Amino acid sequence: MGLAKFIYALGERYRNPSLKKHYKFLKETEQWNKADLQAYQLSSLKKLMQHAYATSPFYRQLYDEHSVHPDTIVTLEDIKRFPVISKFKLLENAADIHSTVTFPKVFKAVTSGTTGQSLKFDREESADSFNRAVIQRGYSWYNVKPWERNGYFWGFNFSKTAQIKTKLLDGLQNRFRLFTYDKVSLKKFHRKLQKASYVHGYSSMIYQVAGLILQEGLAKPKKLKMVKGTSEKIYESYKDDILEAFGVPIISEYGATESGIIAFECPYGKMHITMEGVLVEEVNHKIVVTNLALYKFPVIRYELGDYIKLADEDEKCSCGMEHRILDEVTGRIGEAVKGNVSSYPSLYFYYIFKNLSEQHNLKLTYYIEQKKKGALVFNIEEELTENQKILLGKEIDKYFKGDITYHIINNVERKRVGKTKSFKSYI
Repeated sequence: MGLAKFIYALGERYRNPSLKKHYKFLKETEQWNKADLQAYQLSSLKKLMQHAYATSPFYRQLYDEHSVHPDTIVTLEDIKRFPVISKFKLLENAADIHSTVTFPKVFKAVTSGTTGQSLKFDREESADSFNRAVIQRGYSWYNVKPWERNGYFWGFNFSKTAQIKTKLLDGLQNRFRLFTYDKVSLKKFHRKLQKASYVHGYSSMIYQVAGLILQEGLAKPKKLKMVKGTSEKIYESYKDDILEAFGVPIISEYGATESGIIAFECPYGKMHITMEGVLVEEVNHKIVVTNLALYKFPVIRYELGDYIKLADEDEKCSCGMEHRILDEVTGRIGEAVKGNVSSYPSLYFYYIFKNLSEQHNLKLTYYIEQKKKGALVFNIEEELTENQKILLGKEIDKYFKGDITYHIINNVERKRVGKTKSFKSYI
């Protein structure tokens, strides 16, 4: 056993003793048919909701107020009779949502807070281990082991002291990261990539480093098996540069701290929902998720804050797995776009740029700002021709129908030190 594997095994045994059991189960269930997966979901849902009603003051009061009871759940469809929980409700009632049951080992979990106030809650060891096992199963599809050498793209705006601490923790996890984008640091990072099996983290940061690697004419890493983007949108415009720079395509892991890993992309390009751990609904194009593995802080029918599109129930994947496919994560719900007369969903931006990509092969990286009512600024990172600007303008007019004026700024350089958003309203 190598040193990295030994350190990993030691840490897993101490922190996540149930991880191996969960991983073994997940490798078995990835072979299950759809009927068996749904039967397992139903059994898990009944157990979770009975637990929540019996031990969570918040859910007992909520369900009593709505005259619903977990005992009435007979099919998965029955969950639709129960109320949806917003992020605000989750934040406002965090103390009462927690189960009164004492678990022998819990961890403090904290959400990133990029859409507002950060949520803090307790997560029991089994739920934490299950979530890690889901990630490991996804890695296994690419023949990646979690203890292998890896590059990590996350926030790096730290003090010198924090950087030293981070480097020590990274060393224990056999990973390395880029703290600055200067040429010396980039080349040092690139040398380390030659021995790495995978890279992961914010997709926007992976894209930026890919661009720098191509600018410097640096060679593709020879041993990379997986590039995984997480926590933010993977733009179509990212994919070509990342493939050229790293030699493998970027794949997506979708989830949240409070929901767990919702879906993981297989080598055939399909996002498979973790049906063993979550129940996903599409309600008015929005994702509503139930975390089936988390008991200390039950998350039931939670509106996560993303627009999604589920694939047809019967869609099959060439990989052979029958887990439901998540067709698209179309973007954050976010703030409304304010026109002179009407308001519009920020979802429109997704379709504007999707149409440009699919109909004109124009793949753009963008962020949009609104500083006053009826006006938008489209910041485009690529350099556009006059014809391309006209194509973008036509798409904007198609969705906002003249109710909003717009200004297009192209060739915009955007700094990336953490999670990025595609739309920001200052109104």
